[in-house]
Amino acid sequence: MVEYRSHRRHRGHQLGHLFCARHAGRSAQPRIPTRHRVNGTFASGALTLQRYLSLGPARGAARPAVLLCHGFPIGPQDARHSASSFPELIDRIANELGWSGMTFTFRGCGNSDGDFSMQGWIEDTRAAIDHLVAETQPTQVWLLGTNTGASVALCVAADDPRVSGCALLGPRADFDDWAEHPRRLLEHSREIGAVRTPAFPTQFDEWSRELRRFRPSEAARRFAPRPLLLMHGDEDELVPESDSRTLAEAHGSAELHVIPGGGHRLRHDPRAIAMLIGWLDRQR
Repeated sequence: MVEYRSHRRHRGHQLGHLFCARHAGRSAQPRIPTRHRVNGTFASGALTLQRYLSLGPARGAARPAVLLCHGFPIGPQDARHSASSFPELIDRIANELGWSGMTFTFRGCGNSDGDFSMQGWIEDTRAAIDHLVAETQPTQVWLLGTNTGASVALCVAADDPRVSGCALLGPRADFDDWAEHPRRLLEHSREIGAVRTPAFPTQFDEWSRELRRFRPSEAARRFAPRPLLLMHGDEDELVPESDSRTLAEAHGSAELHVIPGGGHRLRHDPRAIAMLIGWLDRQR
């Protein structure tokens, strides 16, 4: 593990923070017209998910590709506009590095079909990799993710030999705080619009078991020795930096950067994005 800065903080109860962030009294939000760039869709099982794909300036040339996974919504606006700023980052990577890139919205988010479940998000990520490979025939596949999407990406990458490496912003080391209060998580998911179907889930016990089934810290161990970049803000109000340290220790040779003054949304921190693009450039 290469660690550039760290000090341990106690992990807070993320559900409490999420519930404070929601708008009291708001009901589940319907789909709205797409306000961010979408230029295609792909199938995840029986569901249709929206995606943005950039082939960059070197169309037709053999090159690596990145897949960017967004995090779990905090409030109604997040659920409806998840990944809305990610096409901009995909375009930047494509233009500066000459790579292909894709981002997408998970089930239960944006205008993609379906309702949130941990197993569903795992399946969506696998389907997104399949689609990216089919569309771009890349020389390598690299997964990028923020927050919950980062942890899901790592869980998928650990068991997919097509993935060359991962770069994760503010990842969770586990989903135990959700698993301890699954009904609160489900209620919250309904209120922010990530669960839209009244009868979902049909099997609540299975839905809740999925929250413990996938272990990012164990995935980090299995992912080694493939390259892993971890970035975490030392003022992240939802997931403490100790979660990234746990993942780095499990992996053994990860590169860990703690961003002074960085919060939960490192996607909007220019220091983190500069580190991300520089790291990807060095992997070629």
